[in-house]
Amino acid sequence: MKVTVYHAEQCDPKKCTTVKLKKQSMIKVVPKLNMLPRGAIVLDPFSKRSVSPEDREIVEENGIVGLDCSWNRIQKSNIMFKGKKYHRSLPFLVAANPTNYGKPCKLSTAEAIAATFYIVGLKDNAVEIMSQFKWGPNFLILNYELLEAYSCAKTSVEVVKIQNEFIGG
Repeated sequence: MKVTVYHAEQCDPKKCTTVKLKKQSMIKVVPKLNMLPRGAIVLDPFSKRSVSPEDREIVEENGIVGLDCSWNRIQKSNIMFKGKKYHRSLPFLVAANPTNYGKPCKLSTAEAIAATFYIVGLKDNAVEIMSQFKWGPNFLILNYELLEAYSCAKTSVEVVKIQNEFIGG
C-alpha cells in the first residue's frame, strides 16, 4: 500500500483521519507539495476523470496521493490541484465520518483513499484503511452497492454512467 498525503493543516488534528493513519504507519505525510511522488493517482475533486478499475496498475506501481484540506476551504485550496494526467475525482459516495456523516461527496481523506482502493479492485486495502476507525467499517457498508458497481466498471466513463444512473434515479 503506497499512500502519500500532503497535509494542509486546515482541520482539527483530533478529528483528522490523516493524522491517525500516519500514527498507524499506514501512510506517508509530506509537508510540501513538491515532495509528492510522481506518477501516482492524485485524488482531486476538480478532476473531470473519475477513478476506475483501469487505474489499478498505476495504484499498484505508484500509489495514491491524497491532498488533505478542509472542505470549508476547498475553493481556496484548488491551487493544489493543478496537474491533470493522473488526477482523478471520486464518484458519488456518502460520508460515514462523524464530521460529515450522511453528506454526499464530503469524504474524509481516509474514506477517499479507501474508496480509491476499493474501486480499483484492492478491496483488502480499503478494509484495512477503514478498520483504523470505529466508524470506518460503516463507510464500506453504507456505500457497498455503489462501491461494488464502480469496481465492476471497466473505465472512468462507465463509473460516471453508474453514478449518474444512481443519482438520476
